[in-house]
Amino acid sequence: MALFKSKREKQLWLLAFLVVMAIFATLFIGNPLIEALGNQQIQALLFLLGMALTAITLIAVGIGPKTARVIIVGALALVTVYVLLFLRLGLAERSHLIEYSVLAALVYSALNERFQAAKNSFFIGALTFGFAFGVGLIDELIQLFIPQRVFDPIDILFNGLVILLAILSILIMDFLKTRLNRAKT
Repeated sequence: MALFKSKREKQLWLLAFLVVMAIFATLFIGNPLIEALGNQQIQALLFLLGMALTAITLIAVGIGPKTARVIIVGALALVTVYVLLFLRLGLAERSHLIEYSVLAALVYSALNERFQAAKNSFFIGALTFGFAFGVGLIDELIQLFIPQRVFDPIDILFNGLVILLAILSILIMDFLKTRLNRAKT
């Protein structure tokens, strides 16, 4: 029995693995990198670039290859929610918004590829949440052993909220796409 159902699933899991490794790498290089990029304008520009790429990732996962005006409007509404959430957060939490949204999108896509026949969005969403939340929990627990980092239970809850928001965004986009396709037939 093959480990992956398709080449696409294998690629998605590889990308998800790379994102997890990048998240864990930031535990050690995050603070020195922020100090090296001391200019707040550069930091803000990099964050906005990250948010734009996150939005593109979520939209791509949610709408797939076919697009329509109602789906694009829904996507823009979701991006607006993300931007407003970003305005309410401190710098460290803002990076979690990007990291865990992208991780959730990749894991959801990989699981969706694996369980194509089932097409049970709730099941795939729950598995995605469990996997991505587990990564966030490990991320915070590792910080207990790194002197320059701080374990924060609030970060664990925030990671869960971000993951849930990403999954809901994908599910809303999928719902809009399904409704639009049904209306066409």
